[in-house]
Amino acid sequence: MALSDTKIRTIKPKDKPFKISDERGLFLLVQPTGGKLWRLKYRIDGKEKSLSLGIYPDISLADAREARDKARKLIAVGDDPSEVRKATKATKQDRAANSFEVIARVWLNNYSANLSLATAEKNLRLFERDIFPWIGNRPIAELKPKEILDTARRIEARGAVDTAKRAIQLCGQVFQQAVIDEKVMSDPTRDIRRAIKPLKDKHFASLTDPKDVAELLRAIDAFKGSFVVMSAIRLAPLVFVRPVELRKAKWVDIDLDAKEWRYLVTKTNTDHLVPLSNQAVDILRELHPLTGSNDFVFQVGNDPKKPMSDGTINAALKRMGYDTKTQITGHGFRAMARTILHERLSIDPYIIEHQLAHAVPDNLGGAYNRTKFIEQRVIMMQQWADYLDELRAGAKVLPFKQA
Repeated sequence: MALSDTKIRTIKPKDKPFKISDERGLFLLVQPTGGKLWRLKYRIDGKEKSLSLGIYPDISLADAREARDKARKLIAVGDDPSEVRKATKATKQDRAANSFEVIARVWLNNYSANLSLATAEKNLRLFERDIFPWIGNRPIAELKPKEILDTARRIEARGAVDTAKRAIQLCGQVFQQAVIDEKVMSDPTRDIRRAIKPLKDKHFASLTDPKDVAELLRAIDAFKGSFVVMSAIRLAPLVFVRPVELRKAKWVDIDLDAKEWRYLVTKTNTDHLVPLSNQAVDILRELHPLTGSNDFVFQVGNDPKKPMSDGTINAALKRMGYDTKTQITGHGFRAMARTILHERLSIDPYIIEHQLAHAVPDNLGGAYNRTKFIEQRVIMMQQWADYLDELRAGAKVLPFKQA
């Protein structure tokens, strides 16, 4: 007789396992512990075999009969359902072992050995936040260019264009390693590398009107925060270096007696020299007793090996009431200096560009020399600091130079 749910629920275990048949080879194996296991008895190539179909009540009677019918269809065409199951399981395991996430994590681990800890962590966050949730479980050999591009488009949609381009670049490096390891035939990102267009006219917010700059300088003087952050925000307009260079400034690179700060520009991998004005030296001398025993000039946490975070300057500007998207950012001090030095103090643009560590075109092409115009730059940096003092004090603003 065919089984029913009512009958199955009333079955009592015995001292030894026993079977209760349903129909067409399906039966229930009742264990002494009370467990009820679905089994299918079948013959293939003249041999009698048994196939496990699950545990009751996790697998209901209807589910067990459906599984039986699928298995019998395989048997009807000469396929052994047990072997089909093994092959399917092996395929799933192979797909999991060769998923994009598994292979990318192996690549990240190997690639990161040559990177700074901060860069390695940044790459890992990009994968975990923006890539793995969408394509991480996909077998790497099955990924199509559109899937990767769609993933990058989601990043682009929130305005992070550079991050979207970086995502495609990193995925491409994963695929290139997979090609070497013979896990894929080619790199699908090669056809989409230019699909994400760079932003046009990327400008950092800045103040270039002397009256606005005067208000900013007075706001900086009135700012209340930790002494380290107060020192950093006071020094920023005087040296107008990139924010990352300011926050990672090291005492070993600064010679207060010579009034020089020498360091390697991370963006261009070139040596740079910043002449320090008297005002800048005073700020650093006052800070030295506090952080001078650490590696970093602007060390604000408990770890002497870590500088202040990359958002500290902008956070301070926001606390002063400034909109860092439309008014001024830490990077905006560079545009402020470039504009006013040329338009108000009549400094030669070539001298300014060298102080900004930009490659300046000459008869040999784009070039940068850390010591070029150094005498003029020393004078310029002191003149700039004195001019900022005059603005802060409310002195008469210099007029635009005449054409």
